[in-house]
Amino acid sequence: MGRLSQSGHHDEPVLKHVRKDFVRILETDTVGEALARIQRSQVEGRIVYFYVVDEAERLRGVLPTRRLLLNPPDTPVAEIMQRNVITLPSTATLFDACEFFIMHRLLALPVVDHEGRIQGIVDVELYTDEITDLVAREESEDIFQLIGVRLAAVREAKLPAAFRGRFPWLLCNIAGGLACALLAAWYEEVLAKVVVLAMFIPIVLALAESVSIQSLTLTLQVHEAGQFSFKRIVAGGRREVLVGGLLGLACGMLVGLVAWLWQGQHRVAVCLLVSISLAVATAALFGFAVPTALRAAQRDPKAASGPIALAMTDIATLFYYLGLASILFG
Repeated sequence: MGRLSQSGHHDEPVLKHVRKDFVRILETDTVGEALARIQRSQVEGRIVYFYVVDEAERLRGVLPTRRLLLNPPDTPVAEIMQRNVITLPSTATLFDACEFFIMHRLLALPVVDHEGRIQGIVDVELYTDEITDLVAREESEDIFQLIGVRLAAVREAKLPAAFRGRFPWLLCNIAGGLACALLAAWYEEVLAKVVVLAMFIPIVLALAESVSIQSLTLTLQVHEAGQFSFKRIVAGGRREVLVGGLLGLACGMLVGLVAWLWQGQHRVAVCLLVSISLAVATAALFGFAVPTALRAAQRDPKAASGPIALAMTDIATLFYYLGLASILFG
């Protein structure tokens, strides 16, 4: 297991992980002098890019291997180097470095201080195994916590403790299921009158639940990154509702069209279109709001968000669907 996964701290300084054995080429070199300098450097590590510096070690550019090999020996390096270099500040963390690798898709990143002096190189190979292992562990932890189970508790707790750790959150699902059953009983007359409505209940619920879990997962990732403020809460909530509305409209149109072509009942199609649009937008809001509210209350949002958000989503979805059906079908 690599250093990143061992530490488990994304806020470690990137300077702790830089490579010092990289090739420096002077800005005043020609291609021939640069090649000679590279041969004398005896760098043991993998050479990815050739970095061009001045006499004060300030980074001036990067020289691609292709340009170095295809230009005449008397060509000045300053004429063929790339001056716009993606760099990491020396104050960056491992989390920052990971984001840079994802955004820019580079094989290595130079780390520079506030004066532009190059401090070392961060190679993407350093992160490959560590990030893969870390993501696998975190995803496993998130999946269990979303359903109300702590992975450590499952692995280590004895039988009574494991039961106590899991059962309380299942009560959310039980309560949500009973509430949905009461809603179905309340609208029993319209279901009996238009039997086709019952056929679409599973897909309506599945769509809303899926979007709720998507929003919930994205929100937890934002919280893990420490991006939690009132401004971000308002912006995040607005964005999730808008995205949920668009997703709901697209899904509702598709399912409604299928229902209309299949059953030939336009009121059923309208009911599906409107109720799915409302349900998915509400599900996205619940997926964002529940973990945010738990964190604001200084509770672990991973431990209970999933069961609570899904129970609320199911109740709201059936309320929209059957309530609208009762209006359309009298």
